[in-house]
Amino acid sequence: MEWLTAPFEVAFVQRALWAGILVSAICALAGTWVVLRGMAFLGDAMSHGLLPGVAVAALLGGNLLVGAVVSAVVMTAGVTALGRTPRLSQDTGIGLLFVGMLSLGVIIVSRSQSFAVDLTGFLFGDVLAVRESDLVLLGVALLLALAVSVLGHRAFLALAFDERKARTLGLRPRLAHAVLLGLLALAIVASFHIVGTLLVLGLLIAPPAAALPWARGVRGVMVLAAVLGATATFGGLLLSWHLSTAAGATVSALAVSLFFLSHLVSGVRHRRRARRAALPVRAATVTAHAPTTRPNET
Repeated sequence: MEWLTAPFEVAFVQRALWAGILVSAICALAGTWVVLRGMAFLGDAMSHGLLPGVAVAALLGGNLLVGAVVSAVVMTAGVTALGRTPRLSQDTGIGLLFVGMLSLGVIIVSRSQSFAVDLTGFLFGDVLAVRESDLVLLGVALLLALAVSVLGHRAFLALAFDERKARTLGLRPRLAHAVLLGLLALAIVASFHIVGTLLVLGLLIAPPAAALPWARGVRGVMVLAAVLGATATFGGLLLSWHLSTAAGATVSALAVSLFFLSHLVSGVRHRRRARRAALPVRAATVTAHAPTTRPNET
């Protein structure tokens, strides 16, 4: 039992756990729509697109979170604008922004001779360095994400399954898409300090994707995804403590492992149900084709 509780008796591990739980809830709210709409590439592009703002903020000695917010706003505006260009596919626009922002960030980083440590923290996060002020910001971000999710739920739902119907119902799908991009940007900005931009998709996509086979309805996916994200946070911190591995990477790897485990178990369950459903059919078929017997004539 001490093996489970000993790491969380340390103050900075406790803060890391709370931070991971809050980030898991934020990512569950945004990541569910990312999974339902197939926007994983967009999430990856936006997470890497934070690099220029973070790099400039680090070089100027400013707040990295502010720099990340500025880059997220630029990426959101760019994706929205390019998405309205009829001759350019959305994936092409996202890819161009992805490469452009990442290249700009690397150029800025290359101008500094002492940015390696900060860049490592940006890419892989530092969950064990979370401060109490970071927890407050994450709490505010969660409340904001929850408000956006509740107010935009109907529009997001229509947009995810039938954009034309959303337009017919007067739900303004373009505005809903822009707000959804803002929610995604909020989740990424809130998460990059915890697990880094390279690993943020682990909490953003893996828990909702793992919850999808088991939950009924979008809200159920969100709740279960938050629980799975919190589980990955707890297990990742525990393993990283005892195995001396990188905490953020361990959390993300465990989240992805839960996804594969979920779909493996779901596949086994589906096959068993299919076999059980086939048994009455087979029995009825055998009975229908069985030869009839007549009493012996004397």
